Amino acid sequence: MLRRGTAVLVSFALLPAPGAALAATIPQTVASVPAATNIHLRSTLLSVSPKVAGVTWRVLDYNDQILLTNRSRQLVTVFGYTGEPYARILADGTVQLNQNSPAYYYNQSFYAAGVKVPANASSTATPHWVVVAKTGTFVWHDHRIHWFSAATPYPVKNVDKTTLVFHWKVPIEIGTVRGNLYGVLYWIGEKPFAFPTGAIIAFIVIVLAGGALVVFVRRRRAAAAGRAPERW
Repeated sequence: MLRRGTAVLVSFALLPAPGAALAATIPQTVASVPAATNIHLRSTLLSVSPKVAGVTWRVLDYNDQILLTNRSRQLVTVFGYTGEPYARILADGTVQLNQNSPAYYYNQSFYAAGVKVPANASSTATPHWVVVAKTGTFVWHDHRIHWFSAATPYPVKNVDKTTLVFHWKVPIEIGTVRGNLYGVLYWIGEKPFAFPTGAIIAFIVIVLAGGALVVFVRRRRAAAAGRAPERW
C-alpha cells in the first residue's frame, strides 16, 4: 500500500516535467525556479542516513529548496526522480550537474510547467557532468519535498488545522554508502482572527477606574481646602 507522499511521487514520475535551481553559479541553459512557495506548506528534514561529519543538509524557503554543503572531502551524490545521478559535490568542493538527468530539466519550474526534457536525458543515459560551482555548496529545487500543485493538498480537510500532507525522502550517496534524506510536509493551519473583546473590556475598565480615581482625589482635596468640590 502506497503512502500518500509515495503516491504523489509516483504520479509525478508520470508527468512530462521539472529541473535545477543552482547554488552560486547557474548555467545559461538552466533557469532559476520562480518563487511560488505556499507559506502554509512546510517541509521539515527529520533525519539523514548516512550521517557524515562535514556534510550538512537544510530545507530552504519553507518547502522549495534543499541546501547541501560538503566539507567532508568525500564525494556526495544526489539522485534524481528515476534513480539517476542528478548532482554531486566532489571531494575538492567542485559542484557538478548531470545534463543527461531528467531532473536537470524538471527542476526548472516549481510545478514542472512547460518543461521539455530532451531525448538524451533519461534514467539510463550515461551521465554528462558539467561544473556549475567550486564552492562545496549546492542549492536545488526538489519536487519531492513540496505539494505538486497550487491547490490546497487533498489531505487538508480544514485549512485552520495543521495537517500532515506526506512523508518524503531524497536518495543520496556519500562515498560509496547509499542512503536518504527523510522528511515530512505539513500544512500549517491558519488561525482565524479573534476579536480581542477581553482586551477591550479590560481597557475600558482601566479608563473608568482611572477617571473615578481622579474624581475621588479632587473631592478629597476640595474638602481639605474647605470649599465645594469641583465637578468633573
